[in-house]
Amino acid sequence: MWEESDSGMRKIRLDEIIDEKQDVFITVNNKIWEYAETGFEEFNSAELLCAILEDEGFSVKKGIAGISTAFVASFGRGKPVIGILGEYDALSGMSQKGGIARKEPLREGGNGHGCGHNTLGAGALAAAVAVKHFMEANNIAGTVRYYGCPGEEGGSGKTFMAREGVFDNLDIALTWHPLIHNIIVSDSTLANYQVAFKFHGKSAHAGVEPHLGRSALDAVELMNVGVNYLREHIVPEARMHYAVTNTGGNSPNVVQAKAEVLYLIRGPKVTQVQEIYERVCKVANGAALMTETECEIVFHKACSNYISNNTLEKLLYANFQEVGVPKLDEKDKKFAREIKSTLSDADINNALMQAKGALGERGQETVNKLKEKEVADIILPHVHSSRVLPFSTDVGDVSWIVPTAQFGVACNVLGTPVHSWQNVAQGVTGIAHKGMLIAGKIIARTVVDVLINPEIVIKAKDELREKLNGATYICPIPPEVKPSQSTLR
Repeated sequence: MWEESDSGMRKIRLDEIIDEKQDVFITVNNKIWEYAETGFEEFNSAELLCAILEDEGFSVKKGIAGISTAFVASFGRGKPVIGILGEYDALSGMSQKGGIARKEPLREGGNGHGCGHNTLGAGALAAAVAVKHFMEANNIAGTVRYYGCPGEEGGSGKTFMAREGVFDNLDIALTWHPLIHNIIVSDSTLANYQVAFKFHGKSAHAGVEPHLGRSALDAVELMNVGVNYLREHIVPEARMHYAVTNTGGNSPNVVQAKAEVLYLIRGPKVTQVQEIYERVCKVANGAALMTETECEIVFHKACSNYISNNTLEKLLYANFQEVGVPKLDEKDKKFAREIKSTLSDADINNALMQAKGALGERGQETVNKLKEKEVADIILPHVHSSRVLPFSTDVGDVSWIVPTAQFGVACNVLGTPVHSWQNVAQGVTGIAHKGMLIAGKIIARTVVDVLINPEIVIKAKDELREKLNGATYICPIPPEVKPSQSTLR
């Protein structure tokens, strides 16, 4: 570790760099929020980040892994090589005005940052810039990289990047996410596959000659019924969600010749998802047989379960404790109260149960402290966990390749649901800005810890090797599948 006599001063300097440039990072946060570009179409967002990084002295390579909105920005040379993962994609249909506590879209049916990836990308940028300036000033060897990772929402951009070897020569990877809690993420997540099932039948007049038609919509409905019966016979942690994306038209007097359903299949491990996927395919083919239609199966994307790294998590937690939680002013607190008034008791209770679930029964005291808060101001104790969280992230694929750690900073009012208008409304306020700057400081401090103490890399890699227990990363996306914005619709 650093010499005790000067480590505190060095870390404070990292914080100062971020504070001095905070207007830049806040502008980036707000601009990406305004662009609100969905996965693999984040052209303005990616260009803005690349321009800032180039101005700050990074070498930027665009269009990596064959994705036009993916990039990597590098500074320094030699080992260790540390990656900071940034995201910047929005969600379709989530348009909402910022800084107001009522549902009011900016543009009806438009996009919006309902998961805070504008803030995530800006916070990761703050960390990378601070580390770069610190390395220059202190003549520190090593390499820091900002990875521009598009299409996390339904696109698994990092999985496509992992398939192309983009993360192979990293030593560690760090990232964060705007959340309702201040927490080190130690849990695993669900792997998933996203697959479209397209049925092709034969149209006919539904009144005069229905016997000549073969209904693709019937096939979709029968498939969904079959999958719903399948739910009882898969591992209880698994999830199967579907959306009928093409009902075959608006004319009930025409037998529908084409229909389509999009499935998202989740499970604790990729191998389990593969098993469920094969069974779902059998159900789909059975539906095609029953309706005398043809079933076309189109694989869209996938991501792996997340493998946590306690070695890196302990570093993040120590730095989180030193930096502290965001300090909100009266304006922030007033808006927080207004947002909280729009949330249901169920929303708030769910947030409290998330905290308790992370800490177990001994977390009740912490939960009691949080009950009266608008914004969480407690750093939840670090508990290295074996739980599996019921959501998915393409950070999981990075974690199979390189030791990876992530954390959350409270950038939203306690109880704010993800993918909600309230989440979007808070994305350009002081609550998000202050959380983003805190996240940048935590990552920057942790990166410099590793640069100055490369033995941390050895320990983190040994831990990952032990957890893999001989397993190696196999990308769950077949080689012929290409990233496409259409997978997000």
